[in-house]
Amino acid sequence: MEFLGSRGVLWLLAFMFGWLFGSVSCFGSNLDSEFTFLLPAGRSECFFQTAIKNGTMEVEYQVIAGAGMDVDFTIVSPEGSRLIMESRRSDGVHVVEPTQEGDYEICFDNSFSHFSEKMVFFEIIIEGQAGDVGGDEEWAGLEEPDGSLLEYKLEDIRESMDSLHKRLERSTQMQTVLRAFEARDRNLLEDNLWRVSFWSCASVLVMLCVALTQVYTVRKLFDDKRRVCT
Repeated sequence: MEFLGSRGVLWLLAFMFGWLFGSVSCFGSNLDSEFTFLLPAGRSECFFQTAIKNGTMEVEYQVIAGAGMDVDFTIVSPEGSRLIMESRRSDGVHVVEPTQEGDYEICFDNSFSHFSEKMVFFEIIIEGQAGDVGGDEEWAGLEEPDGSLLEYKLEDIRESMDSLHKRLERSTQMQTVLRAFEARDRNLLEDNLWRVSFWSCASVLVMLCVALTQVYTVRKLFDDKRRVCT
């Protein structure tokens, strides 16, 4: 009995290490991406994202700096058709489902602005891609021992770990989006602070000029240079 007990512990440790390495292999491939770039005035920038058939692609963008806080946004399918077209928007979220096999073109256009450059943040979230298949093969290579130690099932553990991983990824994506919102609000506040400070200084200068003009005018009214003959 003691021999069987120690053997069971060894089996349990072996399979725990197997599940750990399987989860690392499953979660090692991450196709989501995020990017922040500077879009010059009067120009457009395009990016390409590869997708497979019947997947899901979510694109979220924000203009975090620049006068007007707006750009033109376009998503073009691998066949060349325009799926999404937006004009003069500061942010947006779009989901392409199901995707076609090929390269999607994601474009940001600032050609309507002749002087102001824009700082743009965007994030691409890919689901149903080939990166998820490798993890299934790794998990499939692990087999449960006879007896199912402690009545644990490999499929239940795998579902729990997959669910936890997806929630952690979603939390990371939400934190990235919130950081972009914070950067945009900070840039807007700094821009407003500069405007308020400039016009406050201008108002103070105008008030000083008016005060000096009034003093000068009043003194001129009481300045009598006529000579009195005695």
